[in-house]
Amino acid sequence: MKTNVLISIKPKYVDEILNEKKKFEYRKSIFKREIDKIYIYSTSPEQKIVGYFVYTGYYKETPEIIWQNTKKYSGIDEESYYKYFYKRPYAYAIKIEQINAFRKPIDPQKAFQNFLPPQSYIYLEGDLIE
Repeated sequence: MKTNVLISIKPKYVDEILNEKKKFEYRKSIFKREIDKIYIYSTSPEQKIVGYFVYTGYYKETPEIIWQNTKKYSGIDEESYYKYFYKRPYAYAIKIEQINAFRKPIDPQKAFQNFLPPQSYIYLEGDLIE
């Protein structure tokens, strides 16, 4: 069975991803398992799973090098970026490719028993059906 993840992203960044202006998702830590898809949970006020992208890898480097190499498609301002990675030796930039937006976003309260939005990410076994 394929392993996927569900990640929480603020709605303003979700819009940038769906509009293909944001091609990197920044994280302080990365997945420990082999991943197939990354499902996008748009946080409050939307609180829905809006789509997914195919996982094709990530970059790991110092925050300065990651910023220099990804800022054009970061979807975030430089000040917010450096605030997020403050005092972190490494930054992770997940490549966003092959975006698939759901025609009808999924209500996670109906899809999962006792759903709690992931702080960063949670593993999912199998696919969510659109």
